[in-house]
Parts: sequence; structure tokens; C-alpha cells
Amino acid sequence: MTQRITLYENLRTLGYVPFYLAIERGDWTREGLEVRVELSRSTSYTAQALLDGVTDVSWGGPMRVMMHHDASRRRGEVSPLVCFGQVVARDPFALVGREPNPDFRFTDLRGKRLAVAIEVPTPWQTLQDDLGRAGVGLEEWTRAPDQSMSENVAALGAGAVDVIEVFEPYADIAVQAGHGHVWHRFATRGDVGFTSFYTTRDFAETERETCRALVRGIGRSLRYLAGADADAVAAQIQPYFPDLQADSLARIVTNLRGVGLWAATPVFPVDAFVRLKAALLSGGLISYDMPYDLAVDEALSATPIPQE
Repeated sequence: MTQRITLYENLRTLGYVPFYLAIERGDWTREGLEVRVELSRSTSYTAQALLDGVTDVSWGGPMRVMMHHDASRRRGEVSPLVCFGQVVARDPFALVGREPNPDFRFTDLRGKRLAVAIEVPTPWQTLQDDLGRAGVGLEEWTRAPDQSMSENVAALGAGAVDVIEVFEPYADIAVQAGHGHVWHRFATRGDVGFTSFYTTRDFAETERETCRALVRGIGRSLRYLAGADADAVAAQIQPYFPDLQADSLARIVTNLRGVGLWAATPVFPVDAFVRLKAALLSGGLISYDMPYDLAVDEALSATPIPQE
């Protein structure tokens, strides 16, 4: 019997390639799911949509779940939200500068004009944490006026800023235009549980097999992505990015796979959760050092993935 569910997409981004592949390859269909994917009206609503009952499961940053747990605790409540299945294991953002800097160190940002990504909170939270760990004070560089990543690419080309923090395809656009050089990919930080599924604990318990099927399907997608030809991947995800050429998509997939952006399996390690939580705590986005097992369903994340 086919199980029908609604799955909310947080936003359209190349970091989410495994999810698009799962749809296009029929990985969830093979697991007996009929998944209706809907794009959230905003990144801040993706978690709230679960509480409003308009979606069964969402995908996006565990950061949102941590924020909800933090806010619930301040009200004397317990958040019903829980994550499962690490998919985008690492941070997809990059620092792109006007001049080449192959031996980048965070101390190189001293005295620079840096444009920070503002579309979602996580990139700034993790960047400020990296700077703090490197001993670089916020007063040692100049933060450019906040604007969109596409505007920051233009600002880099015009010489209005020295470095920008962006994800793909903006890093590739700046490089291909000839005025950008990738200084640093934050994926080298290691796993931080950047993207997972999340739902209410009630749904995770009462519809456990459905959640396992989601994990098995995305596990198939991750396994395929690990070894697939980049051109073949680009062809499958092209409908989601009609404004990008196939060669650009293939190049970006190659670059992101090369820095280990996507998890090998949907297992959600404690270390990844703690690393992300530490950045959010140091940046003041959350104040509650919540336990891993309160915000992550470890057993669901460890669902075995069938062999092909």
C-alpha cells in the first residue's frame, strides 16, 4: 500500500541535490511512498509548517529545530520537533575573494571588507564561530552593508568589497566571470549536520515506517550521488535549475562532492550536532545547550539502507 505524505522543501539550492535526485530517480517511490514536495513560502516558515499541520515532514537546517527548542524552553515548554537523517553533512558556503589566495587563513580577513550571506542565519553563525576560534575579532574587519548573495557577487566585481560569503551557484558565477577566486570552502570544517529531515515527535513515532522509508530513499540517493557521473547528475537536476547550463551544474556538483558536502549515509553523528550547536551558542542564536537525543532521533537516522 502506498503511503502519501507532504514534504516541505526549505528553499531551492544546489546543496539539496540528494533530495532532487531522490525525486527524479524514484527512490522514495521504490520505498512505497507517494511524496508531494512543496516549496516552503519562506525558510523561517519551514518548521512552523509542521506545527500548523500543512506538511508531514520538512527538510532543512537542524538550526531551525534547535531554535524552536530554545524558544520553547524559555516558555517552560518542550518543543515537539525532532531531526532525523543527516543529508547535507557539511557547510555549502564559501569565501570568494577578488585576488587569488590559495593558502587562505582566517587571519587573512583582517582589514578586509567582507560581505556576509544573510539569506539564512547559519552561514553567519558558523563563520563568526570560525573567526573566534582563529582569534580574529569582529572589529578587525569591515562588514559590508547587508544585501543578497547575487548583489554581493556584483559588488565583488565592482571592487566594492574584498571577500564575499556565498553558496553555489554564486561562487561559480564569480569565478567564471573572472573576478572571483575561491579562498575557502567551509565544508573543510567537517560534518556539522547542515541539512536533515525534521518532523514532530508524534509523527516520527506514529508514522515510523514512513520516516524509515524516507531515510532509505535518501540513502539510495546519497549512494548514487557518491559515484555517479557529474554530467548525469546535472541532467537529472536540470529541471530544478533552468537558468543554469548543464556544464555549470556538472562543475558545481564535482566541486561540492569533492569537499565531502553530502553525507555518505543518513546517520546523524553526535559530533556533527554538537559542532553546529556550538556555533549557534557562540553566536547567541540559541542559549540552551540541548541534549542530542532531545533534538535528534538517532534510531531513525540509522535506518539500514537496502543494497541495490
